Amino acid sequence: MMGPRQELQAALFYEFSLEAHVPQDHLLRAIDRFVGLGGIRQHLAEFYSHTGRPSIDPELLIRMLIVGYCFGIRSERRLCEEVHLNLAYRWFCRLDLADRVPDHSTFSKNRHGRFRDSELLRHLFETVVARCIAEGLVSGQRMAVDASLIEADANKQYSAPKEDWDPARIERETAPRAVREYLEVLDEAAFGAASEVEPKFTSFSDPASQWTAARKGPAFFSYSDNYLIDTDHGVILDVEATRSIRQAEVGSTKTMLDRVKKSFNLHPERLVADTAYGTGPMLGWLVDRKIAPHIPVVDKSGRTDGTWSRADFEWDPENDRYVCPEGQELKQFRRNYSDPTRGPSGKGTARYRALKEVCQACPSKADCCPNADARKITREEHEDARQIARDIAKTDAYVISMRLRKKVEMLFAHLKRILGLGRLRLRGPCGASDEFLLAATAQNLRKLAKTFPIPPKPATP
Repeated sequence: MMGPRQELQAALFYEFSLEAHVPQDHLLRAIDRFVGLGGIRQHLAEFYSHTGRPSIDPELLIRMLIVGYCFGIRSERRLCEEVHLNLAYRWFCRLDLADRVPDHSTFSKNRHGRFRDSELLRHLFETVVARCIAEGLVSGQRMAVDASLIEADANKQYSAPKEDWDPARIERETAPRAVREYLEVLDEAAFGAASEVEPKFTSFSDPASQWTAARKGPAFFSYSDNYLIDTDHGVILDVEATRSIRQAEVGSTKTMLDRVKKSFNLHPERLVADTAYGTGPMLGWLVDRKIAPHIPVVDKSGRTDGTWSRADFEWDPENDRYVCPEGQELKQFRRNYSDPTRGPSGKGTARYRALKEVCQACPSKADCCPNADARKITREEHEDARQIARDIAKTDAYVISMRLRKKVEMLFAHLKRILGLGRLRLRGPCGASDEFLLAATAQNLRKLAKTFPIPPKPATP
């Protein structure tokens, strides 16, 4: 039998509990156990006035931002609508049914003011990392680093070619916020000072973003999101926003390792990365700090014409020489010269040469230097560190490290596909940093929630 038509009937009184209507296995319930925001008000105390109207609770704004980044709600206007309608979101944000949701413009005012001035989002991220360490998800022995391109909120149609771009003509007083931030980072290694090469195009709306075609497709403006993770459970230990060029990405590794050492006293035994990080200076920096580089070496010493390469020559560090397969030596200096051009090149390299008469009489000259009078070998400044990395690449531990490195790529895939951060909404270096920090915080919180789920309640008899 068909039941009666369901009609809305208003009641005079309701007994309603948000706590009872949020499922026990809801993701936000698990995340809520690890969100420690008790110190936010104290952290922001000096950035609020002692007079005037009471402000919106900063903990409420942070909880709403966590909801947005955990569930891929990119628009703050839509986030306010979702928190208004969703009971679980209201419960997580400590809002009752009759409480008013803040206006979306409140986020912009706080982000561009006290949140950035106090580095609140960095403080929030490090608080969550400290909780991951306390829960035993971080050993600090094996770390991995990588970068991913995130499209900037910029368009080529509103850009200028490099011959028409001149930062000196920008009026700082009337420039938009993203342009003023660009002028402030011109001398920073992560942005303007990362490379002397000028980009092909510069965006008027977000000039700090990088015009790049690194994806082997149509070029676009982007920032690089750099992650330093602990490979035990894939916890993000640090995050840094840079220009989308290799020099800035590699340089951010040093910044993140130093910051993790200072903030959490974590010093890894090994660092895992791809070939982009296998340059001599980077490997030398790691070896000097007693960090084993599990990184493929950038090596261009090999030859394609079938003649002997540098690897066929034996290095004798005690006598500062190379020894060829025929037993002859190649030395850097054989006597002192007054001509300064005969000394070191000054480019971080040293050249070792064999004697011309020895090479001319050598039976293996056709296999060594058929088109030269004598053999020459170039040795880079950090060749010892490069050799350490080559030796590590022959071990079983290196094979394991290369598998663990995929955890960084999985985090970037999760960032773009699940959290929806394929394109930035905020402009400027600070905007990119804010979004990357919040997204990494959400990923770590989701990691904690999935690793330590809420145990089910026992069934009542």
